Parts: sequence; structure tokens; C-alpha cells
Amino acid sequence: MEPDTYKGYSIWGHAIPQHDGYAASGTITKGTKLVESSGVLAACRTEDEARSIGVNWARAWVDTPG
Repeated sequence: MEPDTYKGYSIWGHAIPQHDGYAASGTITKGTKLVESSGVLAACRTEDEARSIGVNWARAWVDTPG
């Protein structure tokens, strides 16, 4: 899986397999450095849904003024 590039960051949405679906999470990197990672954001039925939630979280994090 390749990351999305957003405003100079690499952003990842993750689908973590669970017994009844997937847990969503996100990761943000810049270059080779970890910038931020989420915990579990939501329980999802599909991998695509979980990854989408993770990517949306990462975009929102980047857009939030520090």
C-alpha cells in the first residue's frame, strides 16, 4: 500500500484485522520521520472504509493549526 501525499506529508490509512471486521487508524510521516499516529479511530466492516477513515483523520490533523 502506498501513502497519499498531502501538503508535503505522507499520510496512511490502516485497516487492522479484527475478529468481526477492521479497526481504522492513521499515520503521518514527513520524509523518514513519524509525525503523528492515531490510536484506533473506529470499528469498520470493510478494509476500504477503515483506510478511508484513517486517511481522513490524517488530512484533518495536517489541516489543524498547531
